[in-house]
Amino acid sequence: MAAVHLNQSFNQQLSQTCQKQAIVIEEIEGLIRVFKDGRVERPPTIPNVSCIESLDADVASRDVVIDKFTNLWARVYVPRRPGKFLPLLVYFHGGGFCIGSPAWSCYHEFLTTLASKANCVIISLNYRLAPENRLPAAYNDGQSALNWVRRVGSEGCSEHRWWLSHCNLSNTYLTGDSAGANIAYNVASRIGSAGPITPLALKGLILIQPFFGAEARTQSERLTDTQTPGSALTLAASDTYWRLSLPPGANRDHPWCNPLSSGTSALCSLSVLSVMVFVSELDILKDRNLHFCMALAQTGRKSVETVVCKGVGHAFQILHKSTLARTRTLELMSYIKVFIDH
Repeated sequence: MAAVHLNQSFNQQLSQTCQKQAIVIEEIEGLIRVFKDGRVERPPTIPNVSCIESLDADVASRDVVIDKFTNLWARVYVPRRPGKFLPLLVYFHGGGFCIGSPAWSCYHEFLTTLASKANCVIISLNYRLAPENRLPAAYNDGQSALNWVRRVGSEGCSEHRWWLSHCNLSNTYLTGDSAGANIAYNVASRIGSAGPITPLALKGLILIQPFFGAEARTQSERLTDTQTPGSALTLAASDTYWRLSLPPGANRDHPWCNPLSSGTSALCSLSVLSVMVFVSELDILKDRNLHFCMALAQTGRKSVETVVCKGVGHAFQILHKSTLARTRTLELMSYIKVFIDH
């Protein structure tokens, strides 16, 4: 009888353990699931593709390792147009800090086309994701990537000559979409307080639907969420991303989420002179993005260009294949080309 009792006790403990492991504490359907025991699942909703996947014969791409200890790597895109030093774009993908990769097919397609249309070299960074690595891990990775570019540029590393020989490091831009735009902004703010990183010279910021938030809701967050179901970002998903990515105990008025939480004073650390912000008309972030642009312009030290993309929602340039979305994406690329060639 003792043996039976032990077996029953063991089975009960095993059942309780399995139930605990199966408890989901945070979820965005189809994208991420976080369990009580700390496990994180990211369903392969969007396929990964290799860098050798040929999308445009005019653009070459390769993957490079930046820091093997933190698994920091990047996909580099170089137009096959010799004889000219091209602008360098350091790109941060979106995904609420919790999902996404430079290997995602949608990013590979978008950045291959952007490198060709805007005639620039692009470094697309694979930063660490939350909740396993909460902020500021992604910001740290962004800064590490810039220091790596500075180092290999200074040393003239032969291993990276295939892309270094085509780009002008003194004409560098930080850019990204959604959470990636948030990373670009915060990395640029850090650089502003840290001093020069020669031979790299940061000329501007290109922010595509920057992912910011706050405890107080804007009108577009309250209304657009129910009116535009085709937009890629809902208010519920936005809140979940922030709970998973901010430091434990922080709310959405943390300065990494709300750059205006202390007024415009934090914006003064941004040393770049030129900023371009793309705002989607049907995005829940529309009002917050427009407020950010106005606040940035009020500092009196920045050239701020705001582009409102009519009739499209969040992440239209990578996730939506409608005729209108494709048209707006080509327009976005044309604006970027003019901005970096100016």
